[in-house]
Amino acid sequence: MSGSGVYDGSEIHESVLTLLAVDRAGAKAVCMAPNKNQAEVINHLSGQVARETRNVLVESARIARGQIRDVREVRASDLDALIIPGGFGTVKNLSDFVWKGENAWVDPDVYRLLRELAESRKPIGAICIAPAVAAKVFSSENPRLTIGTDKPTSQTLSRIGARPVDAQASEIVIDENLRLVTTPGYMLAERISQAASGIDKLVNAVVSMAHKSAADSAPSTVSRGRKSVRVAADSAASSVGRARRGNSRLSSRAARPQAGPRRRAVRA
Repeated sequence: MSGSGVYDGSEIHESVLTLLAVDRAGAKAVCMAPNKNQAEVINHLSGQVARETRNVLVESARIARGQIRDVREVRASDLDALIIPGGFGTVKNLSDFVWKGENAWVDPDVYRLLRELAESRKPIGAICIAPAVAAKVFSSENPRLTIGTDKPTSQTLSRIGARPVDAQASEIVIDENLRLVTTPGYMLAERISQAASGIDKLVNAVVSMAHKSAADSAPSTVSRGRKSVRVAADSAASSVGRARRGNSRLSSRAARPQAGPRRRAVRA
C-alpha cells in the first residue's frame, strides 16, 4: 500500500476490493507499506495540497485495520505473490512517476522486493496506475501491461521499455514471461462494480499462478526405490502473501484533480 486515499495514497476502493477478492479466493492477505513520509498530503474534499505531514505506513494501516508491516522487513521468501492497488500514492510514494515520468525513481525497498519476486518466479499483480511502477522496475524485460486506454501515459511507459496494451476496466493483461497481471481499475472504471470485475479476475489469476508456482517448486524425494512426492502447496502455503511472522501488506492506485502547477501527468 502507499497511504490512504486516492489523491495521495492507495485507492481505497481498489485496496478493499483486492483484500476481499484475496479472501474469497481462499488466500491470506498480508499488507505492507513503506515507513516514510508521504510526498505530499491532499485534502480529498477540496483537492488542494494540505500543509501537513503524514506517514505512508501509518496511513496505510487505516485500510489494513492496523495489521501491516514495513516493506523493508519483507522478503520474497515471505510471500507467494504480491498485488499493488492503484492510487496516486503509487506514483508519488512508491515512485515519483507522476512528476518524473520515464525518469522516475522507485522506492529502493519496493524495487528490491519486486525484483526478488520476479527472480523467484512468483506472480505480481498491479492495478490502475500501479503498472507504471512495474514498468520502471522491469524496464529491461519489456513488460506487457495495461493502464487502460490512456495514450499519453502509454507512450511514456513505452519509452521506459514497457509494451502497453489497451484494456477495459473488466479486463486483465498477463505477461506470461514475467508472471505479471495488470488491470485498469479506476483508470477507466466509472462504478465500483466495474473496478471489482477486473480486480476479481486479476486476483484469481495471481492466486492460480501462485498455486502453480508452489506446486512446481515442491521438492520430490526417492525413498527405498519408491517415489514419494512432497507437495508444498497446501491451503495455507498457497495463500497470496504468506508471512513467516505476523502481518504484512499489499499496495495502491490513482486518480486526482489538478491541484497545483507540477502535478497530474497521469489520468485516472
